Amino acid sequence: MATSGTTAFDLNIDDIIEESFNRCGVRTNSGNDLKRARRNLNILFSEWGNRGVHLWKVELQTQALTAGTISYTVPTNVSDVLEAYISTTSGITTSTNDISLTKIDRSAYSALPNKGTQGQPSQYFVDRQTTPVINLYIAPDASTYTHLKYYTINRIEDAGAFTNTADIAYRFIPCMVSGLAYYLSFLSNPNSTQALRLAYEDELQRALNEDGQRTSVYISPQTFYGDGV
Repeated sequence: MATSGTTAFDLNIDDIIEESFNRCGVRTNSGNDLKRARRNLNILFSEWGNRGVHLWKVELQTQALTAGTISYTVPTNVSDVLEAYISTTSGITTSTNDISLTKIDRSAYSALPNKGTQGQPSQYFVDRQTTPVINLYIAPDASTYTHLKYYTINRIEDAGAFTNTADIAYRFIPCMVSGLAYYLSFLSNPNSTQALRLAYEDELQRALNEDGQRTSVYISPQTFYGDGV
């Protein structure tokens, strides 16, 4: 038998909303219900930001370094910075040389002396404000290493118009529909809330487990030395 030969299945926002209401056992054409559903879909996407790293939202950013400048603001759609390194070029060529930076927390960064000293940065601290800021230590001299490159985890885009498609990978379509149905059930059909929650969490967990990098895992022990050792 012939197959379609395509792998382009996706759902518009209005199709997502219709399917989610159907799972609640509710049919609606109300404009207020559609607006509520779209609002809840955006809330769902926001909640997914607390569920770990979504690989389709990881992006490599490049920032030219300025001598003596410690802090660099990332794009407004960024949630967090995953890893960073300094580079001799803005792209990748045969002469490009990169050096990885160590990510430290606020307390460790605060304890570092002479933050304005210029040289080759070795560490960075991400100040996670509404728009995160990368703080380098030490301040770059921008002589050999002229660019900061870093991987960000970006926010999922808003639902927007009802004719849009959602800004998600195809493997998250099932849990997106289940999650919206669960959210809508709070008002539309409370008797179905528990069952919809179980279905949503189950489908989301499968999607999160699939959304990983299939690489080898190496575990090494961390050693602590007490005083006087």
